[in-house]
Amino acid sequence: MATPQQRRVLVVEDDETIARAVRHRLVAEGFDVRVAGDGEEALAAYAKAEPDVVVLDRLLPGLDGLEVCRRMQAARPVPVLMLTALGEETDLLVGLGVGADDYMTKPFSMRELVARVHALLRRVERASQLAVDDTVLRIGDVEIDTAERRVYVRGTEVQLTRTEFDLLHRMAERPGQVFERERLLADVWGFSEAAATRTVDSHVRALRRKLGSGVVRTVHGVGYALVRP
Repeated sequence: MATPQQRRVLVVEDDETIARAVRHRLVAEGFDVRVAGDGEEALAAYAKAEPDVVVLDRLLPGLDGLEVCRRMQAARPVPVLMLTALGEETDLLVGLGVGADDYMTKPFSMRELVARVHALLRRVERASQLAVDDTVLRIGDVEIDTAERRVYVRGTEVQLTRTEFDLLHRMAERPGQVFERERLLADVWGFSEAAATRTVDSHVRALRRKLGSGVVRTVHGVGYALVRP
């Protein structure tokens, strides 16, 4: 039985070798880990265990990872780290669009996976701390309610994932300032793996798709800035 200090992780992976390796590493890190091998089993385990974070394979037998993620987020929002063998940008954006907070492309390093799980949990804690702040940030047509974690474009609410909101909020704190990708990784994701900067690029593309193409400016070779009106 998990101690009060342990965080629960649900690992959803149909490859038994990968699932076993991920479980072993996370248990060694002090997590209480449950494993599911397909989509239906994952949803049942999710309802029963109420995990703090989910490590979810994109390609599963039966219900695929996208549908599993969508149903989990509809039932009770939870941080999701999606594992994918697909490298196409459209596939990654679809995963982010159904509520995944982060993704890793196979093959991946166990050390990086552990770092990302810890980072997801830290972001949840940080979000709960921000909830006491009643600040509303307005940048052009975009309004960010930090207490309610809601975003509006010209008065219409736009649904962002947890990570998209945190990324937007970080840049909105200093509109016009150029943030290096590595800085955003450290500030938003909680780690600074140089090889993971594509994660930032994918989330910026998702923000542009939802908020408008002119909201975030690319500074080539450096990073991104929120456009000051």
